[in-house]
Amino acid sequence: MDYDAVVVGSGPNGLAAAVTLTAAGLRVLVMEGATSLGGGCRTEELTLPGFWHDVCSTAHPLAAVSPFFRRFGLKARGVRFVNAEVEFAHPLDGGRAAVVTRSVEDTADRLGPDASAYRRLLEPLAAGDSGFTNLLLSPIRLPPTRYPRGLAPFALHGLRSAQGLARRFRTPEARALLAGAAAHGMLPLTAVPSGAVGLMLTALAHEPGWPFVQGGSARIIDAMRDAVVAAGGHIETGHWVGSLAELPPARAVLLDVAPRALASIAAERLPAGYLRALGRFRYGAGVCKIDFALSGPVPWTNEACQRAAIMHLGGTFEEIAAAEAEIAVGRHPAAPYVLAGQPCTVDPARAPQGQHVLWTYCHVPSGSDVDMTTPVEAQLERFAPGFRDLVLASTVRTAAQQEQYNPNYVGGDIAAGAQTLRQTVARPVARWNPYRTPARGIYLCSSSAPPLPGVHGRCGELAALTALRDVFGVRTEPDLGSVGLDRTARRLATTVDGSK
Repeated sequence: MDYDAVVVGSGPNGLAAAVTLTAAGLRVLVMEGATSLGGGCRTEELTLPGFWHDVCSTAHPLAAVSPFFRRFGLKARGVRFVNAEVEFAHPLDGGRAAVVTRSVEDTADRLGPDASAYRRLLEPLAAGDSGFTNLLLSPIRLPPTRYPRGLAPFALHGLRSAQGLARRFRTPEARALLAGAAAHGMLPLTAVPSGAVGLMLTALAHEPGWPFVQGGSARIIDAMRDAVVAAGGHIETGHWVGSLAELPPARAVLLDVAPRALASIAAERLPAGYLRALGRFRYGAGVCKIDFALSGPVPWTNEACQRAAIMHLGGTFEEIAAAEAEIAVGRHPAAPYVLAGQPCTVDPARAPQGQHVLWTYCHVPSGSDVDMTTPVEAQLERFAPGFRDLVLASTVRTAAQQEQYNPNYVGGDIAAGAQTLRQTVARPVARWNPYRTPARGIYLCSSSAPPLPGVHGRCGELAALTALRDVFGVRTEPDLGSVGLDRTARRLATTVDGSK
């Protein structure tokens, strides 16, 4: 069969590209090396039957605010976001905790002497009309049509390290809250733009929150797959693409791959200067991920933590800063910073009745093959004594195994590139249009392109829109909302009727 476009890779961005191209009426083939679709947006029984774990991404603030997903219409396709009462929490020794809810006021009130400083910092970013989230997911090469209210404070404070930003706070709770959010960036907390990462993620916790997807992250992928197939697209799995020569003829090829794979797959078509620039792209720290099947909820000492979606473990700002600094020089911290997800707080069907799944990972040096289960369990036991007694089963994936599972995670880097200031602005190389390579008809549509990593589909959508203009002369954005809805309606109807 002849195709207009081929998409290599079926992560959220690859499928977003395929949805956009099929919505424009093109004949599209998606080729995926793994046996299932989704990249980092999968849900599987990793430990025991009936325990459904998100394989990588689990909480989805960017999906909830994504312009692509708003146009695509996830709700109409049966994808439901569910928020916990507490968006994230950060326990400290002695039963204390910093607690972030959807309300800036409520969160600030819990911070005592730091309440006013917190309000001044977060209210402009978290306001529903601030335009901040639209700015985050805009193509960086284009200025906003209007400057959102949250831009000034973000520009003022975001170009600081988390350590510099933490000087605004006096209490251990407020400083720890910032450290936990900033450490998502997998940077030393003394580095820029770690402050911007902390501000961005904390603002998103207030608006729209850090929701889970009911039934698991894979439901997003299911909706996108159905839309592509219903629009006449084709999907092939189990074929790892090593070169462009393996692809069927097509006018456009969009690659949902890391820059290293782009350089390998398209080596014969790309000029030497561009290949050298791709070779200079820096990858960040890796992660070691441990999933647990539990006989009951985690027994957090602090009661509010039992109602949280996401937990940040590691203690004080200084303790987390020390752990991230260890990783930056290639060492494994004895007391790592740990992210933990508790989807059963709002989606109990992820596990058998009364039981729970727990999603955790910690940062490690790139390419590490060290199993960090013992230090991760120690941090859990520190803030939830008796945790180990609840463990029915666990599974671990080291940083090295992360790359084996998904080649886009170079060295176990799930963020698809180090979150340095330069690579925030110029991903993966400095070009006016970063999706367009020097080879005509070849585009990069992965999280290694702007605007930023995460499940939002914008990298794929923006790459596809570039290809539509360049190759097919299509300058109007296709209607995403109607793609595949008939098929989705039939699937939802049969699910409700209980026939499958």
